[in-house]
Amino acid sequence: MTDDAPVTLLIVDDHPVVRDGLRGMFESAPGFRVLGEASNGVEALERAAALDPDVILMDLRMPGGGGVDAIRELTRRGARAKVLVLTTYDTDSDTLPAIEAGATGYLLKDAPRDELFTAVRAAAEGRTVLSPAVASRLVSAVRTPRAPGKEPLSAREREVLALVARGTSNREIARELFISEATVKTHLTHLYAKLGVKDRAAAVATAYDRGILG
Repeated sequence: MTDDAPVTLLIVDDHPVVRDGLRGMFESAPGFRVLGEASNGVEALERAAALDPDVILMDLRMPGGGGVDAIRELTRRGARAKVLVLTTYDTDSDTLPAIEAGATGYLLKDAPRDELFTAVRAAAEGRTVLSPAVASRLVSAVRTPRAPGKEPLSAREREVLALVARGTSNREIARELFISEATVKTHLTHLYAKLGVKDRAAAVATAYDRGILG
Protein backbone atom coordinates (compact mmCIF):
# COMPACT_ATOMS: atom_id res chain seq x y z
CA MET A 1 0.00 0.00 0.00
CA THR A 2 1.48 3.35 -1.08
CA ASP A 3 0.69 6.69 0.53
CA ASP A 4 -1.81 7.65 -2.17
CA ALA A 5 -3.35 4.20 -2.65
CA PRO A 6 -6.72 3.53 -1.00
CA VAL A 7 -6.93 1.20 1.99
CA THR A 8 -8.58 -1.97 0.70
CA LEU A 9 -11.15 -3.73 2.88
CA LEU A 10 -12.92 -7.04 3.39
CA ILE A 11 -16.09 -6.72 5.50
CA VAL A 12 -17.04 -9.79 7.56
CA ASP A 13 -20.41 -9.84 9.34
CA ASP A 14 -23.34 -12.26 9.39
CA HIS A 15 -25.92 -9.46 9.05
CA PRO A 16 -26.43 -8.23 5.45
CA VAL A 17 -27.76 -4.89 6.70
CA VAL A 18 -24.55 -4.29 8.68
CA ARG A 19 -22.39 -5.22 5.69
CA ASP A 20 -24.38 -2.94 3.39
CA GLY A 21 -24.11 -0.07 5.88
CA LEU A 22 -20.35 -0.46 6.29
CA ARG A 23 -19.79 -0.81 2.55
CA GLY A 24 -21.81 2.35 1.85
CA MET A 25 -19.99 4.27 4.55
CA PHE A 26 -16.50 3.37 3.32
CA GLU A 27 -17.31 3.69 -0.38
CA SER A 28 -18.61 7.23 0.22
CA ALA A 29 -15.37 8.26 1.94
CA PRO A 30 -12.11 9.02 0.12
CA GLY A 31 -9.14 6.74 0.69
CA PHE A 32 -10.98 3.42 1.02
CA ARG A 33 -11.99 0.63 -1.34
CA VAL A 34 -14.18 -2.31 -0.34
CA LEU A 35 -13.00 -5.44 -2.18
CA GLY A 36 -15.66 -7.80 -0.89
CA GLU A 37 -17.78 -9.20 1.91
CA ALA A 38 -18.12 -12.44 3.87
CA SER A 39 -20.86 -13.68 6.18
CA ASN A 40 -18.77 -15.90 8.50
CA GLY A 41 -15.22 -16.84 9.44
CA VAL A 42 -14.88 -19.72 6.99
CA GLU A 43 -15.99 -17.53 4.09
CA ALA A 44 -13.69 -14.77 5.36
CA LEU A 45 -10.65 -17.05 5.01
CA GLU A 46 -11.58 -17.87 1.41
CA ARG A 47 -12.26 -14.23 0.49
CA ALA A 48 -9.10 -12.99 2.22
CA ALA A 49 -6.97 -15.46 0.26
CA ALA A 50 -8.61 -14.45 -3.02
CA LEU A 51 -8.76 -10.67 -2.50
CA ASP A 52 -5.68 -9.92 -0.33
CA PRO A 53 -7.15 -6.84 1.43
CA ASP A 54 -5.14 -4.44 3.58
CA VAL A 55 -7.66 -4.65 6.44
CA ILE A 56 -10.36 -7.14 7.40
CA LEU A 57 -13.25 -5.74 9.45
CA MET A 58 -14.20 -8.83 11.46
CA ASP A 59 -17.29 -9.52 13.53
CA LEU A 60 -16.84 -12.19 16.22
CA ARG A 61 -19.98 -14.24 16.81
CA MET A 62 -21.23 -15.60 13.49
CA PRO A 63 -23.06 -18.84 12.66
CA GLY A 64 -21.00 -21.07 10.40
CA GLY A 65 -17.62 -19.90 11.66
CA GLY A 66 -16.68 -17.37 14.31
CA GLY A 67 -14.23 -14.50 14.07
CA VAL A 68 -11.65 -15.66 16.61
CA ASP A 69 -11.06 -18.95 14.80
CA ALA A 70 -10.70 -17.05 11.52
CA ILE A 71 -8.24 -14.58 13.07
CA ARG A 72 -6.20 -17.44 14.49
CA GLU A 73 -6.08 -19.16 11.10
CA LEU A 74 -5.15 -15.94 9.28
CA THR A 75 -2.29 -15.50 11.75
CA ARG A 76 -1.17 -19.10 11.24
CA ARG A 77 -1.15 -18.58 7.47
CA GLY A 78 0.88 -15.40 7.81
CA ALA A 79 -1.78 -13.37 5.99
CA ARG A 80 -0.78 -9.82 5.04
CA ALA A 81 -4.15 -8.38 6.04
CA LYS A 82 -4.56 -6.68 9.40
CA VAL A 83 -7.69 -7.68 11.32
CA LEU A 84 -9.77 -5.00 13.01
CA VAL A 85 -12.52 -6.55 15.14
CA LEU A 86 -15.81 -4.65 14.93
CA THR A 87 -18.40 -6.14 17.26
CA THR A 88 -21.04 -5.40 19.88
CA TYR A 89 -19.28 -7.56 22.49
CA ASP A 90 -16.68 -6.23 24.92
CA THR A 91 -16.52 -9.01 27.54
CA ASP A 92 -13.22 -10.59 28.58
CA SER A 93 -14.26 -13.87 26.94
CA ASP A 94 -14.50 -12.06 23.59
CA THR A 95 -11.77 -9.42 23.68
CA LEU A 96 -8.88 -11.44 25.10
CA PRO A 97 -9.12 -14.43 22.71
CA ALA A 98 -9.45 -12.09 19.72
CA ILE A 99 -6.34 -10.10 20.66
CA GLU A 100 -4.43 -13.27 21.54
CA ALA A 101 -5.41 -14.78 18.18
CA GLY A 102 -3.73 -11.89 16.38
CA ALA A 103 -6.26 -9.08 15.90
CA THR A 104 -4.57 -5.70 15.32
CA GLY A 105 -7.46 -3.76 16.84
CA TYR A 106 -10.83 -4.06 18.54
CA LEU A 107 -13.67 -1.57 18.20
CA LEU A 108 -17.31 -1.66 19.22
CA LYS A 109 -20.07 -1.09 16.68
CA ASP A 110 -21.18 2.09 18.42
CA ALA A 111 -17.88 3.78 17.47
CA PRO A 112 -18.37 7.10 15.63
CA ARG A 113 -17.82 7.05 11.87
CA ASP A 114 -14.62 9.14 11.99
CA GLU A 115 -13.19 6.96 14.75
CA LEU A 116 -13.77 3.90 12.58
CA PHE A 117 -12.08 5.53 9.58
CA THR A 118 -9.08 6.48 11.73
CA ALA A 119 -8.92 2.97 13.19
CA VAL A 120 -8.92 1.33 9.75
CA ARG A 121 -6.10 3.59 8.53
CA ALA A 122 -4.12 2.86 11.70
CA ALA A 123 -4.70 -0.90 11.37
CA ALA A 124 -3.51 -0.78 7.75
CA GLU A 125 -0.26 0.71 9.05
CA GLY A 126 0.04 -2.06 11.64
CA ARG A 127 -0.82 0.10 14.64
CA THR A 128 -2.95 -1.29 17.45
CA VAL A 129 -6.36 0.34 17.91
CA LEU A 130 -8.56 -0.40 20.92
CA SER A 131 -11.83 1.18 22.04
CA PRO A 132 -11.46 2.73 25.52
CA ALA A 133 -13.71 0.08 27.10
CA VAL A 134 -11.67 -2.75 25.59
CA ALA A 135 -8.34 -1.12 26.48
CA SER A 136 -9.35 -0.85 30.15
CA ARG A 137 -10.42 -4.50 30.19
CA LEU A 138 -7.09 -5.62 28.74
CA VAL A 139 -5.16 -3.54 31.27
CA SER A 140 -7.21 -5.06 34.11
CA ALA A 141 -6.64 -8.56 32.76
CA VAL A 142 -2.88 -7.99 32.62
CA ARG A 143 -2.76 -6.51 36.12
CA THR A 144 -4.98 -9.19 37.71
CA PRO A 145 -3.44 -12.65 37.28
CA ARG A 146 -6.09 -15.34 37.14
CA ALA A 147 -5.99 -18.26 39.53
CA PRO A 148 -5.61 -21.66 37.83
CA GLY A 149 -8.98 -22.96 36.72
CA LYS A 150 -10.64 -19.52 36.92
CA GLU A 151 -9.94 -18.13 33.44
CA PRO A 152 -13.21 -17.44 31.57
CA LEU A 153 -14.12 -19.60 28.60
CA SER A 154 -14.31 -18.01 25.16
CA ALA A 155 -17.63 -17.94 23.32
CA ARG A 156 -16.51 -20.82 21.07
CA GLU A 157 -15.28 -22.88 24.05
CA ARG A 158 -18.71 -22.46 25.64
CA GLU A 159 -20.33 -23.67 22.42
CA VAL A 160 -18.08 -26.75 22.35
CA LEU A 161 -18.73 -27.43 26.03
CA ALA A 162 -22.51 -27.17 25.58
CA LEU A 163 -22.33 -29.75 22.78
CA VAL A 164 -20.12 -32.01 24.89
CA ALA A 165 -22.73 -31.81 27.65
CA ARG A 166 -25.28 -33.15 25.16
CA GLY A 167 -23.06 -36.15 24.45
CA THR A 168 -21.97 -34.92 21.02
CA SER A 169 -18.82 -36.52 19.58
CA ASN A 170 -15.82 -34.50 18.36
CA ARG A 171 -16.72 -35.33 14.77
CA GLU A 172 -20.32 -34.17 15.24
CA ILE A 173 -19.16 -30.98 17.02
CA ALA A 174 -16.82 -30.23 14.11
CA ARG A 175 -19.66 -30.71 11.62
CA GLU A 176 -22.12 -28.57 13.60
CA LEU A 177 -19.67 -25.68 14.16
CA PHE A 178 -18.05 -25.89 10.70
CA ILE A 179 -14.57 -26.42 12.13
CA SER A 180 -12.06 -29.29 11.93
CA GLU A 181 -11.86 -32.11 14.48
CA ALA A 182 -8.34 -30.89 15.29
CA THR A 183 -9.76 -27.47 16.18
CA VAL A 184 -12.40 -29.13 18.40
CA LYS A 185 -9.62 -30.98 20.24
CA THR A 186 -7.70 -27.72 20.67
CA HIS A 187 -10.77 -26.02 22.16
CA LEU A 188 -11.26 -28.98 24.51
CA THR A 189 -7.62 -28.81 25.62
CA HIS A 190 -7.98 -25.09 26.37
CA LEU A 191 -11.26 -25.40 28.24
CA TYR A 192 -9.96 -28.36 30.28
CA ALA A 193 -7.02 -26.19 31.36
CA LYS A 194 -9.28 -23.24 32.19
CA LEU A 195 -11.64 -25.42 34.23
CA GLY A 196 -8.79 -27.34 35.89
CA VAL A 197 -10.05 -30.75 34.70
CA LYS A 198 -8.72 -33.62 32.62
CA ASP A 199 -11.69 -35.10 30.76
CA ARG A 200 -15.11 -34.42 29.23
CA ALA A 201 -17.16 -35.67 32.16
CA ALA A 202 -15.26 -33.55 34.67
CA ALA A 203 -15.53 -30.51 32.39
CA VAL A 204 -19.30 -30.85 32.17
CA ALA A 205 -19.69 -31.43 35.93
CA THR A 206 -17.48 -28.45 36.77
CA ALA A 207 -19.28 -26.24 34.27
CA TYR A 208 -22.66 -27.05 35.82
CA ASP A 209 -21.25 -26.52 39.32
CA ARG A 210 -19.98 -23.03 38.37
CA GLY A 211 -23.11 -22.06 36.49
CA ILE A 212 -21.34 -21.95 33.11
CA LEU A 213 -23.87 -24.51 31.91
CA GLY A 214 -27.39 -24.61 33.22
